[in-house]
Amino acid sequence: MHHIGATSIQGLAAKPIIAMMAGVHDLEEARAAFEPLREQSYVHTPHRPGIAHHFSKPSGQLSEVTHGLHLTEPGSDLWNERLAFRDALRADPALAAEYETLKLRLAREHARDLTAYTAGKRAFVGRVLASAGLEFGRR
Repeated sequence: MHHIGATSIQGLAAKPIIAMMAGVHDLEEARAAFEPLREQSYVHTPHRPGIAHHFSKPSGQLSEVTHGLHLTEPGSDLWNERLAFRDALRADPALAAEYETLKLRLAREHARDLTAYTAGKRAFVGRVLASAGLEFGRR
C-alpha cells in the first residue's frame, strides 16, 4: 500500500484527502474487497475501471471526501503513473513548488468545478510522467 496524491508530498498545499493505492494480485479477484470496504463506509467510485477499482470515503458531511483508495495490480499504468509522479515531486522541491503554484491558481479559477481543476493539471502531470519515460493515461 502506498500513500499517493498531494498529501504524500511534504509541505505541498493539498485538499484534506488521504489518497492511497493498494496492490492487488488480480483485479477481478479484488472485487471480494468491495463489501468489506463498503462496511467501512467506502463508496465505489469508478475511475479507470479497466485497470483499477476506486473507492472514496465521505466524511460525516457526505459532500466531502476524506480518503481515496485505488486497488490496482502492481505494474499497471495507474500504479506506475501515481508512484512516478509522487516520487518526482518528492525528489525535486522546485518541481513540487511549480505544481503547488499551478494547483493554487486552478483552485482559485475553478473553485466549484472539479473537472476543470483536474483538467488544468493534465499537461503538467503529463510532462512529469514523460520525464520519467511514461505516457499519461494509456489505459
